[in-house]
Amino acid sequence: MTTNRESDWQELTRLTQGEAIVVERVRLAGKEVAIEGRFELPQLARLSAEDQVFVTAFIRCHGSIKEMEQIFGVSYPTIKARLNRIAQSLEFVETNVAPSRAEVRTESRTVILDRLKSGEITAEEAIRQLETLS
Repeated sequence: MTTNRESDWQELTRLTQGEAIVVERVRLAGKEVAIEGRFELPQLARLSAEDQVFVTAFIRCHGSIKEMEQIFGVSYPTIKARLNRIAQSLEFVETNVAPSRAEVRTESRTVILDRLKSGEITAEEAIRQLETLS
């Protein structure tokens, strides 16, 4: 079932025929708040409607090319070629996101426990190191 929002988006995609879109006003749904400026659409929103459907299907089937073959009724090489074409149109966004403190503590605990298991450190030393992480 296609919602009004989906059909509006499909119509906008059809009208723009792949041309770049710049959004100049954004209104929060259900609120009386609007923001004006120049906002570029995210990369995935700039794909054609057909490619958006394809990417959505790929994600929903957890990247299973075999399942994509069944959904679209095409061969493995056809699926791979389309994925490659879409991938080439997308700019890779590098996200050097630092791990959270919790992730660092978990990783550090694992390292300490591994060192204890291998006999590199004593139980007393492991306890001391674990206490410093808290």
